[in-house]
Amino acid sequence: MTPLNRRHAALALLAAGLSACTTARTTALQHNMTATPPGFAHVPWSHQASIYEVNVRQYTPEGTFIAFEAHLPRLAAMGVGILWFMPIQPIGVQNRKGGLGSYYSIRDYTAVNPEFGTLADFQRLVQRAHALGMKVILDWVANHTAWDHTWVTQHPDWYKKDASGKIHAYTYRASPEAEPEYWTDVVGLDYRAPALWPAMTEAMAFWLREADIDGFRCDVASLVPTPFWNQARVALDAIKPVFMLAESDAVDLHASAFDMTYDWKLYDTLKLVAKGQAGAAAVKAWWANEQAIYPRDAYRMRYTANHDSNSWHGHDAEFYGPAFEAMAVLAATLPGMALVYSGQEAGLDRKIAFFEKDPITWRQWPLAGLYTRLLQLKKSQPALGNGLEGGTLEWLPSGNEAVLAFRRQRGARQVNVAVNLSATPQTGAGQKLAAWGWHIDSN
Repeated sequence: MTPLNRRHAALALLAAGLSACTTARTTALQHNMTATPPGFAHVPWSHQASIYEVNVRQYTPEGTFIAFEAHLPRLAAMGVGILWFMPIQPIGVQNRKGGLGSYYSIRDYTAVNPEFGTLADFQRLVQRAHALGMKVILDWVANHTAWDHTWVTQHPDWYKKDASGKIHAYTYRASPEAEPEYWTDVVGLDYRAPALWPAMTEAMAFWLREADIDGFRCDVASLVPTPFWNQARVALDAIKPVFMLAESDAVDLHASAFDMTYDWKLYDTLKLVAKGQAGAAAVKAWWANEQAIYPRDAYRMRYTANHDSNSWHGHDAEFYGPAFEAMAVLAATLPGMALVYSGQEAGLDRKIAFFEKDPITWRQWPLAGLYTRLLQLKKSQPALGNGLEGGTLEWLPSGNEAVLAFRRQRGARQVNVAVNLSATPQTGAGQKLAAWGWHIDSN
């Protein structure tokens, strides 16, 4: 999407959507909530998984599924469990931004962007990923469509309108008092229209049936009524058990619809630590907040970069500098599921263009060894499992305020981590650590 402050959900808009739901939808939600067993039933293959975001357009000079497919063995060897593909559908032409447009301006929910290849190409890619032990989820944009989506003319009642009754560019406010953002290349869907619900759900189901994908990452999920997601999850699970990631940090989304939400707070904290503006106390305060707000069975996505942060705000070298490896270690070993964004294993030292072709510079993957160690440890070590599958977190005394030490433990298995949160060598937790150095041992 365009530059957003997405970490604050549009609660007023969500509440309006919820109040407009029909009695039938409310009854369905109550049934689904009642049917949900204690503890969220995450698909077993997600228990020890890490996630990797794929920006197909920029991944290779060709920018195609076929070209990306050559990277699958490398990513499998690195320990990736889930491949998250940014939207692969055709992009709107009307009011398009830049030369190629935004991936999040969807012109047809059940077609493939010819820029990337064909449906057959994508089907083969998914099959190949499955054969290598990886799962595939697809970015889903349920909040808005391109201006030239066929629904605009066929079902204008499915869209938000201004005071004069005209469909208009989507306007977003992070909070009621915030300055509005005008997403000029898209128009907003109105979930007060009953027929929109089954149409959107069926469009999602298309990709399970036709491409055998394994779930969805749902864009600006809090801007869509939660009851829609709840009923969609039931319908999708009836086809095959899925994994659902919400671009949101709303706690209620964990109840029935979503396995995982974003952790913007740790991301912000790690950037402050890398700049020397925060230390171990800030990391511990982050965790205290997590424990107070989120249920233990909730998966939370920890990361140092994603497509939004990289394209709109800054790159790894800019945010973290020499502290990057230490911050990546924390994101991968603290409770939660680690995300790696396209190009991070190559040392992502520039912002990738969003609306134009701008291929990643790979440099022979200098950080692949780091990520291989972290992701493979995640796969094999029960203490690093996700949600209830993972071990407890215990802060360990380090004898040095500059050194953060902790233990993850599940049964007899444990992982001990010590990280130097400073730009000078330190001794702590029984380790001599270089500037921004780290140490991991496990059994």
